[in-house]
Amino acid sequence: MSTPYPFTAIVGQDDLRLGLLLNAVSPAVGGVLVRGEKGTAKSTAVRALATLMPEVPVVPGCRFSCDPASPDPACPDGPHAEAAGVSRPARTVELPVGASEDRLVGALDIERALSEGVKAFEPGLLADAHRGILYVDEVNLLHDHLVDLLLDAAAMGASYVEREGVSVRHAARFLLVGTMNPEEGELRPQLLDRFGLTVEVSASRDTDERVEVVRRRLAYDDDPEGFAARWAEEEGALRERIAAARVLLPRVVLSDGVLRQIAATCAAFEVDGMRADIVMARTATALAAWAGREEVTADDVRQAALLALPHRRRRNPFDAPGLDEDKLDQTLDEAGPPENSDGDDQPDPDGGGDDDGGGGGGGGVPPQADGEDRTPPQGSEGDSPSPAPEGTPDAPGRPAGGEQQPVAAAEPFRTKMLSVPGLGEGAAGRRSRARTEHGRTTGARRPEGALTKLHLAATVQAAAPHQRARGRAGRGLVVRRDDLRQATREGREGNLVLFVVDASGSMAARQRMSAVKGAVLSLLLDAYQRRDKVGLVTFRGKEAEVALPPTSSVDAAAARLESLPTGGRTPLAAGLLKAHDVLRVERLRDPSRRPLLVVVTDGRATGGPEPVALAGRAGRLHRSEGTASVVVDCESGYVRLGLAGELARELGGTAVTLDELRADSIAGLVKDVTAAGRAA
Repeated sequence: MSTPYPFTAIVGQDDLRLGLLLNAVSPAVGGVLVRGEKGTAKSTAVRALATLMPEVPVVPGCRFSCDPASPDPACPDGPHAEAAGVSRPARTVELPVGASEDRLVGALDIERALSEGVKAFEPGLLADAHRGILYVDEVNLLHDHLVDLLLDAAAMGASYVEREGVSVRHAARFLLVGTMNPEEGELRPQLLDRFGLTVEVSASRDTDERVEVVRRRLAYDDDPEGFAARWAEEEGALRERIAAARVLLPRVVLSDGVLRQIAATCAAFEVDGMRADIVMARTATALAAWAGREEVTADDVRQAALLALPHRRRRNPFDAPGLDEDKLDQTLDEAGPPENSDGDDQPDPDGGGDDDGGGGGGGGVPPQADGEDRTPPQGSEGDSPSPAPEGTPDAPGRPAGGEQQPVAAAEPFRTKMLSVPGLGEGAAGRRSRARTEHGRTTGARRPEGALTKLHLAATVQAAAPHQRARGRAGRGLVVRRDDLRQATREGREGNLVLFVVDASGSMAARQRMSAVKGAVLSLLLDAYQRRDKVGLVTFRGKEAEVALPPTSSVDAAAARLESLPTGGRTPLAAGLLKAHDVLRVERLRDPSRRPLLVVVTDGRATGGPEPVALAGRAGRLHRSEGTASVVVDCESGYVRLGLAGELARELGGTAVTLDELRADSIAGLVKDVTAAGRAA
């Protein structure tokens, strides 16, 4: 087993370390979600934390890590006779993004269940993580149903497996840590709320600190055991502090005044439900225990709010995460701070860290090596917003003064359903019909590999004709491997929605462009809710550009859209050809994810020889490859040329107006975007 990197040797990242340590002190806090860029010690910190956790006493031979002092009465390996337990280190179990449901919750041997009538259960990762740490890297890329199962188990402290009338339950209590890069897509607000705390991490911009990070990492890579030995004293001190805080935790007093501050803070920031209040109370209590105090102070409440509330304030992916600290301070003052909030007579094991400047020291930070600079908490300077567009289109060749400044988008609205025709096999989502692991059962087939979803009726039907030949004598059905049938199911998939937006002078009227941006923003919000990838191509002047390559981050697309200028000619063909290039590359990268092309234009084409004919040929190119498409017709005024409709026919899709795009519009919208193409 390799020697883990010492937790106390991590440079900076105070918020990350504090969030992990608070969960180690009080697992009831509910885990921590770490948001930030790659290469910021997220995985290193999680793996290092396991070495600081107290050893776990377990029943010998129990696959579910039952506590010998109070074994789980429903343990599948039980009942357990009274016996001396054995101790083992706390585990860190990693859940890969591509894990299956069976790998997460465990699997039943359906063949033995049918033929022998026994519950042959193979534990999953939830059982392995019981009484330890469950680490999910890139949790935002995990399938929604797996995230639901994971968070349900974390909330209930148990995992349930129900398959074809066979039921298994086992305890599953663990410290849950998830990491994510917001640029790759957000978690749904309902799932964000299930994480107790969230911290933002980023790489330090301080030269000396970066040098120290590299120096320590190189020293560790050269001699892991020797490096760990140099930090053994600090590791031991931190391990003892965690154990002491756990002992102190039940004695910490949460006064009515503190509870009033917590409730007032949650109400002031308009968080949904009561989970935030409960998490803040538990976090503030853990902070007090971590600092060696038996009473919660206003500083603890402030630090708890900074850790527990930012991710609960997001209503949609376009809301910026974070917390207004001035408003937080005002709310705490108005709610009436407890009399002991000045922090007198508070132990200070670290020689500092109790300042509330910058929101980083409410309960103290982990001890550092002597002489090490104490840097402000990482991630407190901002939330790493999505990058702005990389430059603007070239100005030469455009009429003087032809470019207009970006205009704000109109209020988004709920759009009608747009889907890709046919039956796909892409990633689970909520847009188009697809063969999926979850959904309604539509048939049966022979399993390819391990059986995951048994089709009971088809299995019985396959086994029934062979019972006499197999010598069946009793009531039980004699089932062989060849009889088993896998259920085929139909659900919904996520698609690649590629927006091609006309930003030319013909779209430049401020009120009109505001409405267009509002429509695209509405479609982006719909794509977020349906778990799609999105991309953005814009065209104006002489060329088209990829404003945003396909990504799961719809807020990045919204940021690019907001700063989109307009003006110049209308190179419609260039926009369609650029979109074709993007889709060609994406088909190679992810062939199972089907695209939906959304062209937002009035249909005009100018610039170069025969611009209309070129646009028609580009449209037919998409049609020849079977790309589903819809044209959002932005033409306005009393005189309409119907050019968007002509473009839709060339693409083999359909055209809808901005009004028809609304879900509450009385105009009928064809749900299958190729219906018009079939009729043509």
